[in-house]
Amino acid sequence: METSDLWKNYYEDIRLFIKSKVKNDQIVDDLIQETFIKVHNNKNRLRDHSKIKSWLFTIARNIVYDYFKENKQTTDFISEQMYEERDANHSEKDCLPELINRLPEKYRNPLLLSDVKGLKQKQIAEQLGIPLPTIKSQIQRARKMIIKGYMDCCDYKLNDEGKLIGETKEKENCKICR
Repeated sequence: METSDLWKNYYEDIRLFIKSKVKNDQIVDDLIQETFIKVHNNKNRLRDHSKIKSWLFTIARNIVYDYFKENKQTTDFISEQMYEERDANHSEKDCLPELINRLPEKYRNPLLLSDVKGLKQKQIAEQLGIPLPTIKSQIQRARKMIIKGYMDCCDYKLNDEGKLIGETKEKENCKICR
């Protein structure tokens, strides 16, 4: 597929995703351009063309991460999954972006930096200027809130080992996704 075709087909989705993270239109335009330059330079590496949209969003997400890292800023990183085409089947993955979104910011940001971006808790504490024990506590509380969200949303239960069990409801019966 040609870069111009990718631009025509996915520009608006990528723009919406980046705009949800970066509020400055000039920076959004720069990041979109940087995303499509990277896409152009690496399009021959994509083996499974059925995953092209996920691949594009991964590149865009990494460009935005790099921008915020270079500028020592944080943002609310909502999964690009929200902008991707979804399967007809409803799964627990469909609930996760909204459960994360509903977390208070003081819990959401450390969780995303840890569990999505993969930073060490000490790095997060330094980046956010918050004591390490506080960061550890916020991440643990965020994880517990997500577990509680699944229990409230889809009636999951905790088993004896502390793991969520249950089956995801149909989308129309899900309290989060409907």
